[in-house]
Amino acid sequence: MNIQEAKVQIERAVKIYLTKDKNGNYRIPVRQQRPVYLLGSPGIGKTAIVEQIAEEMNIALVSYSMTHHTRQSALGLPFIVHKEFDGHAFDISEYTMSEIVASVYETMEASGKREGILFLDEINCVSETLAPSMLQFLQYKTFGRHRIPDGWVIVTAGNPPQYNRSVREFDVVTLDRLKLLEVDAAYEPWRAYGINKGLHGAVLSYLDIRKSDFYTIENTPEGRAYVTARGWEDLSEALYLYEENDFPVDETLVEQYLHHRRISREFSTYYDLYSKYRKEYSIEQILAGKAGKDVLRRAGRAGFDERLSLMSLLFTAEREKISAFLREEEKLQDLMYVLRDVKRSFKKAAVGSKESLSSALVKKNGNEILEEKIRTLAGAMEQKAGGNVLDAAERDRTEGVIRTLEGYRKGLRSGEAGSLDDAFDVIAEDFKKKTEALKVWQTQIGQELEHLFSFTEDAFGEGNEMLLLVTDLTTNYDCARYLNGKGCKPYFKYSRKFRVSEREQEIDKQMERLEL
Repeated sequence: MNIQEAKVQIERAVKIYLTKDKNGNYRIPVRQQRPVYLLGSPGIGKTAIVEQIAEEMNIALVSYSMTHHTRQSALGLPFIVHKEFDGHAFDISEYTMSEIVASVYETMEASGKREGILFLDEINCVSETLAPSMLQFLQYKTFGRHRIPDGWVIVTAGNPPQYNRSVREFDVVTLDRLKLLEVDAAYEPWRAYGINKGLHGAVLSYLDIRKSDFYTIENTPEGRAYVTARGWEDLSEALYLYEENDFPVDETLVEQYLHHRRISREFSTYYDLYSKYRKEYSIEQILAGKAGKDVLRRAGRAGFDERLSLMSLLFTAEREKISAFLREEEKLQDLMYVLRDVKRSFKKAAVGSKESLSSALVKKNGNEILEEKIRTLAGAMEQKAGGNVLDAAERDRTEGVIRTLEGYRKGLRSGEAGSLDDAFDVIAEDFKKKTEALKVWQTQIGQELEHLFSFTEDAFGEGNEMLLLVTDLTTNYDCARYLNGKGCKPYFKYSRKFRVSEREQEIDKQMERLEL
């Protein structure tokens, strides 16, 4: 199966293991909750899908790599305990709590979540001294004498022996206690993930052209040459930051992530072409509806690689704007709910007539209210971070709201508000300006989408380029959310058209089978 199919299977396993009966007990007893064992090539996204599942299900996550654990850190350290039995005294060995089990309890306390996933990577690379204890753990969820709390699902992962010399193959007794999912490296599911995550357009368009370069491990006269999904994703992030800092992207950078001489050389060459197309086609001019006849003519006559690169550049530019718009919209929505609470607190503090509050008292009360709100937001954010359920987007959004509230505090201290109502009016006016700016931004994006579809239609007609554009807009979560909420006539027109076309093709295939 591919990595996305594995994600579905893991998600279903977590859901059934966390299903309770009418008395609040888990339907599947702990000893029958087989840990999931995800077996697949390195760098295909095993860790990423577990993180996604925890985030989407709003449960906690604790993640460990077992290669870093000794018997002592996993099972706990021994200490002597004095006991008596039937009049005789004994000194016996007890064990401190396992570092892994302790982390689960610490995460529960920090996040407030009682259920979660314990993800143990490289499970088949444990040390020889720890190996016997793994069977007990996989069956009974215990390390030493300490048990993983109920409500925690165990997901494990490992690499096949051909990729890691430290791998020890599990025997039948161990495998019989696991839900085994064998995962292959497949490009198409990973591409959908990449489109949704916003990976660099040069990476995705290169792999669209050369799918066989997505994942490879080869033995060469110079040693092992390999390229993994993780390598492409990490390279994508590096490309964004290199461009941001105006650093040159060359083969020296690329081969730090793609450990395959031919592929790193060919991608470096392609990246240069990709950057050249970005300048020569003036992507922003096309989105502004100012593509000249020369640009349209060149695009229409371009070869396959150039067309694919151009569509990637156009989609990436618009996707980045849509994602940025949605982040700002979400931040303003969060700010709106916060300001409603602030307004209620201001009114509650303004007991008596407005004239009875001095300017200094207005500032003091207003400052304390905003300060308390900032502390509450920061505390909630850190609690989620403690449970490993705070994603980067939510952190960025919350920190943006906190920065805005800090700005209001500074304005309140420096201003001359006669009452708390006056002070809030200043805040409300600023919020209104932000929402009006967002409306202007939305109008601009809507116009750019119209221009994008018009250009694609004029340059390529209703062929594969248009299908690629519609598919990528639909696959990307932010784009699909924006289009469904704000609308775009050309998108819905072609979306319906391609669905009808696909249905007609399916009917034709069924008719052919009937005739046979």
